[in-house]
Amino acid sequence: MASDEKQAVSGHVEKDSDSTRRATSGQNLTETDAVFRSAFCLDPAEEYKMNHKKRGLALLFNQERFYWQLMLNNRSGTSADKAHLTKRFGDLGFEVKAFDDYKKEDIMNIITKAAGSSHVDADCFVCIFLSHGEKGYVYAYDEKIDIQEVVALFRGDKCPSLVGKPKIFILQACRGDKHDDPVTPMDVVDSEIINEVVVDASSLYTLPAGADFVMCYSVAEGFFSHRETVNGSWYIQDLCEVLHKYGSELEFTELLTLVNRKVSQRSVGNCSDRSAIGKKQVPCFASMLTKKLYFRPKKGSYV
Repeated sequence: MASDEKQAVSGHVEKDSDSTRRATSGQNLTETDAVFRSAFCLDPAEEYKMNHKKRGLALLFNQERFYWQLMLNNRSGTSADKAHLTKRFGDLGFEVKAFDDYKKEDIMNIITKAAGSSHVDADCFVCIFLSHGEKGYVYAYDEKIDIQEVVALFRGDKCPSLVGKPKIFILQACRGDKHDDPVTPMDVVDSEIINEVVVDASSLYTLPAGADFVMCYSVAEGFFSHRETVNGSWYIQDLCEVLHKYGSELEFTELLTLVNRKVSQRSVGNCSDRSAIGKKQVPCFASMLTKKLYFRPKKGSYV
């Protein structure tokens, strides 16, 4: 009996390959210990390598007008968003290519070409959509685009030169039908001069991506995204301001958190739908980044 108890105390779970070490090992190890120990060796401060020759390509698809049969309102104010984003990402070293009111086929051709190009000399990749949204889609001029289809083009099997590099998707579009109280998403802009708050129509759901992706949404799922008809959308205004002040200093997810805080402090002031007055908005992001991401200025030492 004593012998059995002694064996029970000294027993341990081991991998088949470890059987030869049974006599010399006096530790009570499990098969997963090696995995846990490996995880503890990770450097929490590890950063993405951002010393390639180029910062990378930033595609910006700006949709202000839509084919009449879609029955979507024009997105007044989005030209301001486009100008601010072009400036801010250009300042961070990106090659920004902006496209206005393109049809779905043209947009997909541009994105497919970008995914098939070599990004060996680039740090990362950015894709931005400014449009109306609906259940996992964003609208081109003539029809909607499946965001999942776009994201899939930049996975490792389709775009090997971006493997292990950050892939940033920014979506300024509505993601639902809620403020604190319901409002009509198809708001009417009374004037191009009055800086009224309107919303981008319909819903956009959180989408899965993959390692080294970060999906940035102008609003949490189920809620309206606000846009001023002169100054542009709340989210893009505040994102660009934070990029201007901290873009080369803050880690990117910290920067996005600051944008969340800044937008959350806003409330609707002037809107033709009086029930929207005082309503709020909170952006969100889904990060699959595996390291810290900084956009520090390049110093001329490239890999």
